[in-house]
Amino acid sequence: QVQLVESGGGLVQPGGSLRLSCAASGFTFNSYAMNWYRQGPGKERELVARITTGGGSTNYADSVKGRFTISRDNAKNTVYLQMNSLEPEDTAVYYCNAHRTDWRGNYNYWGQGTQVTVSS
Repeated sequence: QVQLVESGGGLVQPGGSLRLSCAASGFTFNSYAMNWYRQGPGKERELVARITTGGGSTNYADSVKGRFTISRDNAKNTVYLQMNSLEPEDTAVYYCNAHRTDWRGNYNYWGQGTQVTVSS
């Protein structure tokens, strides 16, 4: 059974930091690129950060570059999102996503999401 379980969300003041974690099970974690998405109130879901299978390459949305860092530990089947200098605009539900494409098809797994609220 595939599971992605996010944790680490919460309420933080502007300028603060949070570290999100996503623990994966039920699939070959190190064969999947891992992504963090978010969906703010009244907004569409957007890609925040992406990391390749081995962790050697990362990409970020322009809105979070220089503030957020994605990383993964393939030994622990876990992906992280370190969020610094948080702004009210970062308020959203953050989702972990596992993605792989091969000759058999396109595979996408999602977590249930964790709420991040940035407010004074």
